[in-house]
Amino acid sequence: MSLVLDAGALIAIERGDRDTAAVIEVARQESRAVIVPAGVVGQAWRGGGRQARLARLLNARDVLVEPLTDAGARAAGVLCGTAGTTDVVDATVVLIARRFHATVISSDRDDLEVLDPTLPVVDC
Repeated sequence: MSLVLDAGALIAIERGDRDTAAVIEVARQESRAVIVPAGVVGQAWRGGGRQARLARLLNARDVLVEPLTDAGARAAGVLCGTAGTTDVVDATVVLIARRFHATVISSDRDDLEVLDPTLPVVDC
């Protein structure tokens, strides 16, 4: 199964969280897709040398940063409206996870479950 990383996962990587890094590394070794929605990158990226771990992950050729298209943004808006939420980035995480039949690595399980209670989530 593929993995979709949310901002909590990226922050965990940046802070050197070994458990999160291990889950991602196993997926990469098994040639499973590791996907990061572009909006999630915007939530976590601040630049500079302090984010070297995160930069290595995002620059890896086997990690896909999924762009937010007009169609994707509209679908995320519809999902937010249906669920009664406003976090478009969380909605894109859910939509991408659905498209790739992926598990999400997240620190915001509750927010994601409002959008899709059936979504497989691994806490970080």
